[in-house]
Amino acid sequence: MSLLSRFQALAVVCILILTGAKGSSAKDSITWLEAVAPPFFIHEGPLKDQGYEDLITDILEKNLPEYDHTRTVANITRHYYEFEQGQKVCNVGLYKTPEREKFMYFSIPSFFTYPTVLIIDKSKWPIFGKSKSVKLEDIMKSQKFIIGRGENRSYGKFVDEILNKYGTKKNVFTYEGQELSLNFFKMLKLDRLDGLIGLPEEAMYQAERLGIRDQIVTIAIEENQTSPESWFSYVACSKTEWGKQAIANINSALLEQRPTDAYRAAYERWLDESSLEGYRKLYREVFLKVRE
Repeated sequence: MSLLSRFQALAVVCILILTGAKGSSAKDSITWLEAVAPPFFIHEGPLKDQGYEDLITDILEKNLPEYDHTRTVANITRHYYEFEQGQKVCNVGLYKTPEREKFMYFSIPSFFTYPTVLIIDKSKWPIFGKSKSVKLEDIMKSQKFIIGRGENRSYGKFVDEILNKYGTKKNVFTYEGQELSLNFFKMLKLDRLDGLIGLPEEAMYQAERLGIRDQIVTIAIEENQTSPESWFSYVACSKTEWGKQAIANINSALLEQRPTDAYRAAYERWLDESSLEGYRKLYREVFLKVRE
């Protein structure tokens, strides 16, 4: 074999080796689905990327180096479509429901938040009894109030069950779209809703954003106080073999990161100081004990 032929053969071998090495080390991918839903995700303004789901996604990305990570913003219905189609998608914080478990795998709990509350305009507090807590079932059964509900949004197991059982066109206004929470607050102030359901920090963020913080009241929902199940959110991935492996890797990252101050602080920054001590106690004694 001539020197030139040997050189050409060696070049081919090197190309094959390099191509094979590149192929064998190619990373798998995860697309993280986000919604326009501050303070979970914040996509604009001075607090951009500082929502608590933004920050937890950052932590997970850093601790899952075996994946290439991308993020995409879409409404909840689009999220459902991506999951049902078995795409390589995950969401960092969803409530676990029987309907969702049909096409999603869920991690161990990724968030411990205070449970959803009833959010009302302060002027309507008297018609809700000026109480710090209400029984949602009684409110829905009365058919006297119009409550805002996001299409395909879960508010936790117990609240969902009541809304599904007693909700009608007369007492529930269902809406979907970008800035879902913000639009519901605007409807609340225009007296088109008597109340809406959301998380306490969501209520305060939107009220502050609209300059109406002193006009908003949050009322605890009694059915939400009986079990920690209503406090937990989970990472969800498509129900495929890819998703099953992704959840296994995500669980490992969560077990390592959940006890850290940085992880806990992602949500804590949205609490008032009076809530911190109680939250940290429950975080240690309840949330961190759930490992499966």
